Amino acid sequence: MASTYFKRFRMEADLLIPRRPPVLPEGYRLVAWNEALLDAHARTKYRAFCDEIDAVVFPCLGDLEGCRRLMREIRRKPGFLADATWLIARVVAPGQHAWCGTIQGVVDKYGTGMIQNVGVVPGHRGGGLGSLLVLQAMAGFGRAGLRKASLEVTAENASAVKLYGRLGFRRARTVYKVVEDKARAASRGTASARSSATSQSASPDEAMLSHS
Repeated sequence: MASTYFKRFRMEADLLIPRRPPVLPEGYRLVAWNEALLDAHARTKYRAFCDEIDAVVFPCLGDLEGCRRLMREIRRKPGFLADATWLIARVVAPGQHAWCGTIQGVVDKYGTGMIQNVGVVPGHRGGGLGSLLVLQAMAGFGRAGLRKASLEVTAENASAVKLYGRLGFRRARTVYKVVEDKARAASRGTASARSSATSQSASPDEAMLSHS
């Protein structure tokens, strides 16, 4: 069976370098981790990634149940770090909000802070929320006494590569993710069907969370 190889960069940053504290845009707020928010992270992750290249590289990101399984796996990791795991909410009315950004952090066996799945929902991009999430996770790693943060990014996602570079991440190595073409085609078909269904009838929650 034919396969496609996706280039990915492992990038690392020194947590001992001082950085400016992140500033939230008006109308948004950071929400710290608690167990009741696991599904909110999964739903936000899905909305952020379902139509992006990473949903081809990692098909679970293009499926809501896949995102829920992934969040449960991240939470069960021995190094899961609550202080590096955040949501961003957009305040839409008094007492009402829409989830629009997510990040998770895990400490690996070498004591490195591993950033997981930085996701910002379409319609909320371009305002610095991605940078804010990464800086917030890095601050959490720093408070835990870690010296280094790391993440992986698909090379084709040039805007993300540039963003991480601006935040002090440098390429440490290049890896390749193999995706069978059958799985890739299935992912594209799911995205096409989802787009068609959404254009016909979007739920109020989806309409509020995405401008697409």
